[in-house]
Amino acid sequence: MLLDTQMLLWWAIEPKRLPAAALSLLADPAQPLVLSVVSLWEVAFKSSLGRADFQVEAAALRLGLLGQGFRELPVRAEHALAVQHLPWIHRDPFDRLLVVQARVEGLGLLSADRTLVAYGEHVQAVG
Repeated sequence: MLLDTQMLLWWAIEPKRLPAAALSLLADPAQPLVLSVVSLWEVAFKSSLGRADFQVEAAALRLGLLGQGFRELPVRAEHALAVQHLPWIHRDPFDRLLVVQARVEGLGLLSADRTLVAYGEHVQAVG
């Protein structure tokens, strides 16, 4: 299961915000949890803006999630190229890349963003 950036942040920083449906999916020990480098890039990008309401250190987030058993998914050329064929249902470049990663890798994408469900079977929105 690939978690989108919001789900990862809730998992790491505010686990009480995770919807019950997400917790039941994530509690399955047979379900490997996946951290995309795309989410680290998004966190680093947002942190670099210097907003007072977003104080997350991407490197610390990565280490914490890897320490909890998350598998890290790099961005490969096939992921980047697949974005070209993704319908413009959603405009956020980070979310679009997460959707194609889920498709290419045969993973489920767990998201709080219901708009992403329109991309099909690989996306599961909770919350």
